[in-house]
Amino acid sequence: MPFIDSKVTVALTEEKKEAVKARLGRAVSILHKGEGYLMVGFQDNYALYFGGKKLEKGAYVEVSLFGAASSADYSRMTGEICRILSEELGIPGSAVYVTYHGLSDWGWNGTNF
Repeated sequence: MPFIDSKVTVALTEEKKEAVKARLGRAVSILHKGEGYLMVGFQDNYALYFGGKKLEKGAYVEVSLFGAASSADYSRMTGEICRILSEELGIPGSAVYVTYHGLSDWGWNGTNF
């Protein structure tokens, strides 16, 4: 039950949303999760500041998942997220923050796992 929520400073076309979503769908296997239950969200044209300066190109990505993964898996996932955002949106890895939230309670379809 992963959810990857991205706040990015750039405008996203439907094509770019689809491309990033598809690549994140493949990347989530790094965390031993499948795309079948992956939810992805985007907020584009989002104002982000780093070190007191407004970022022209930057991103904040939150990854929530039922259960947890290892630190090594999280590190690999961060690398892949940065690669995807760089290649698809021109956002450099140095302007990307990624956080991970492992959860023991997750609700879906009227019940919890």
